[in-house]
Amino acid sequence: MKQKNSNSILRKFLLFNLLVFSILGILTILYLNAIQPNLVKKRTQNHYTIINNTNDHLDRLNITFDEQNIRTFLLSTRFLFQGLDRVRFYSLDGDLIGDTNILDLDQSVFQKPEEIFEGKIEDQNISIKDNVKSEEIEKSINLIKETILKKQQNYPIVLEEKVKNNFFVSTLGEVSRFNKKVGYIIVSEEANDILIAVSERKNFILRTVLAIGLVILIFSLFLNKYILKPIGSLVFYTQSIKNKTSKNINMDSFIIRKDEVGILTKSIDEMTRELQKRTNRAETFSTDLAHEIRNPLASLKGASELLDKTTKDFDRDKLLQIINHDVERIERLITDYSQMLKDEASLSREKMRKVNLVQTINNVVEDFRHDISNQNKNLKININLGDKDGKNYHILGIENRLEQVVANLLDNAISFSDDGQIIEIDISETSKNFVILIKDQGPGFAEAAPERIFKRFYSNRPKSFGKHSGLGLNIVKNIVELHKGTIAASNRVNTKGAQIEVLLPKFT
Repeated sequence: MKQKNSNSILRKFLLFNLLVFSILGILTILYLNAIQPNLVKKRTQNHYTIINNTNDHLDRLNITFDEQNIRTFLLSTRFLFQGLDRVRFYSLDGDLIGDTNILDLDQSVFQKPEEIFEGKIEDQNISIKDNVKSEEIEKSINLIKETILKKQQNYPIVLEEKVKNNFFVSTLGEVSRFNKKVGYIIVSEEANDILIAVSERKNFILRTVLAIGLVILIFSLFLNKYILKPIGSLVFYTQSIKNKTSKNINMDSFIIRKDEVGILTKSIDEMTRELQKRTNRAETFSTDLAHEIRNPLASLKGASELLDKTTKDFDRDKLLQIINHDVERIERLITDYSQMLKDEASLSREKMRKVNLVQTINNVVEDFRHDISNQNKNLKININLGDKDGKNYHILGIENRLEQVVANLLDNAISFSDDGQIIEIDISETSKNFVILIKDQGPGFAEAAPERIFKRFYSNRPKSFGKHSGLGLNIVKNIVELHKGTIAASNRVNTKGAQIEVLLPKFT
């Protein structure tokens, strides 16, 4: 049967992770694209301060904005531009009237990189990325002039420049005299550390993203192999049982696991086997019950036919006894069968608790002793604990069901015992189990395999069969197995009688 994968947990998990990963990827790209502009913006904050200070000094010194006066200004106020690589002044028409690169100044104040521009200049962010040859200086000057002549309304303008292997950040601002615009100033500073910081962050983020992706992949494979695949097999296993397919599914590889999947698999397997066992038991029991009822019905029919033809009182009384006996047998079969079905249903609902085994047996034995005394029977039931007091004989079980086990076994022993005989109950323990041995002095088992007595409608029954349906020992066996115990039957050694041995695990 083909499984539907549309609702697969793995598919949902992968789709969810893909969605999350896509969102993280978009946010990562946005973050990576914003790293350099943010770092450049922080760098240009200092440039804004220098431009404002330059305007203040020009006003204070009353400097005329021409080539000669700007040159003198640069020589006298070099402290304003310490740490910068280049400072240029332009007129309103875009003509260069001052440049620290053409002044004979202290190199500790200004550096003279061979700075060539190429690229597209936009309103607020001009990116000049490629290196060009020194003969294109004029082209670069014209490009800056063109930018100035565009008469930008928002100044300063930030320029990102790459000269050979160096990265420069420049800021273009207005020069004012007494609140009147007289020209422009470009402040440039080497910013290779920005590129390094951007590169490091990009590498870190990319490594992190790849690591997260690898972890998700490994976890998905693990999830699929160790969780989803077993669950899928369990689903297919249960569906095959539901649809009664003949395909055999091996679940041993999952059952041996010690984790939750192994426990779940084992529970489902045990539950399935128990359900199949109950189904088979119900089917076979129905067949056996029909067979068992057929025999007394045939006897009842024959006795009723002879009753009409018999005139002697003695024969009529005998036939009536047969009819009564057969009716009792049928009534007992139906009653016990109904009770057994109720017991099996209630066993699945009842909870096991800590039970004192010796106390439970004593309670049942006391009831039987009273019944024997009331019926004036000469039978004795003895309980032997050896040198133990029985206080710590605890098991995990259902007390009324354990009482039912002891009662059925005692009832069976009494039915095969004669007056004056003794029924003994020996209680002992091993390292893991408590042992209950019920012994009688009856005829014992004639069969070579006494285990047959635990089958339904066992045929070797006492004379008072009307009081026994042949289901009691089978019910006992089912209850013992429910308590994870075992039961066995055998003849006593060196003496007459039979014995039933019950092993029940200790409470730990």
